[in-house]
Amino acid sequence: MRLALEAGPLALFFVINSRYGLMAGTGVFMAATSVALAASWLLERRLPVMPVVGCFFVLVFGGLTLWLNDELFIKIKPTVVNLLLAGTLFAGLILKRNLLKVVLGAALEMTETGWRILTVRWAWFFLALALLNEIVWRSFGTEMWVNFKVFGIMPLSIAFSLAQIPVIMKHQVQPAEGDGSGA
Repeated sequence: MRLALEAGPLALFFVINSRYGLMAGTGVFMAATSVALAASWLLERRLPVMPVVGCFFVLVFGGLTLWLNDELFIKIKPTVVNLLLAGTLFAGLILKRNLLKVVLGAALEMTETGWRILTVRWAWFFLALALLNEIVWRSFGTEMWVNFKVFGIMPLSIAFSLAQIPVIMKHQVQPAEGDGSGA
């Protein structure tokens, strides 16, 4: 269900863009992202941080795209979001506050070294995605950029996430014997 809520708006964006153009696709993307966030609230009675941030940026940049009738804004949204994510992670490291651990700490128990390695890797990955987005939208037409957004960014992110499994396994904190976990 979570995958449908996260990938659904992007799939609708792709389909509507291919049939009716970028402006219609952007409008549907904005509406679908908002509906997905509302559905997340109804199902879980909480709003996950990343979908809220994503929805905010979709609404701001999508709104600018439609209001100004300029596709530049929806095209630079991935760049801005990825730069902000990278900057936030790097700033957290400088301030000795591991923000990736703050976001994912409930799901993963790892050593501080493991968290630092993952944080650095994700920060660089977000920078790479921002650079790739800039290259694609500046070098190719809108259709190619939409294809990259739908079929490039998500698969790259999934592949990168999977490539981090060895670090997670190596630095995972094992529960102590008799800790009451029932294992």
